[in-house]
Amino acid sequence: MISALQHYLFCPRRCALVHIEQQWQENRLTAEGRILHERVHGGGRESRRTLRVEYDVPIRSLRLGLIGRADIVEFHRQDDGPWQPLPVEYKRGRPKKDDIDRVQLCAQAICLEEMLDCVVPEGALYYGLKKRRTTVVFDAGLRDKTVQTAAELHALLAKGRTPPPQYDKRCESCSFLPLCLPRVATRKQVGTYLRRMVRT
Repeated sequence: MISALQHYLFCPRRCALVHIEQQWQENRLTAEGRILHERVHGGGRESRRTLRVEYDVPIRSLRLGLIGRADIVEFHRQDDGPWQPLPVEYKRGRPKKDDIDRVQLCAQAICLEEMLDCVVPEGALYYGLKKRRTTVVFDAGLRDKTVQTAAELHALLAKGRTPPPQYDKRCESCSFLPLCLPRVATRKQVGTYLRRMVRT
């Protein structure tokens, strides 16, 4: 799934819990995101003279080995005739400093390019808290990072093992905190506990 790229970049352990162990843990943030996506995916399609809007579009890339659904794909009519696709991904929060959301959107663009035999130079992220779009240019650096992340994701899933936890400040807002237990379930602490139990 294309969404696994975002899980992987946020935390490989979270990605493995979802996509290897088939776990899901919801909190307020994930529920708000789910509701936002449900609203978008119920939209169907719209058409105007120079703009067509398709909602909940199934996409795939054989090259990246990814499938998913684009929240919105806008098709803008160009002066020379063809329609230019522009993927739009909805997020509940606000723009992030890292590339997590941009990689997910770039993967959607690569899927559209492969499916429609075209070039998708940019897309947009719509953030619910800001209620505005952020334009994302799919430059060579972002495309390389997206391809590399897809390869790392496939390697993680092929191993079939969930990485050990590594606590950082992002853990406090993660819905998987009560399941992951990153402060408790570190390798060193578990090893110490087991050695102590064996000695007694």
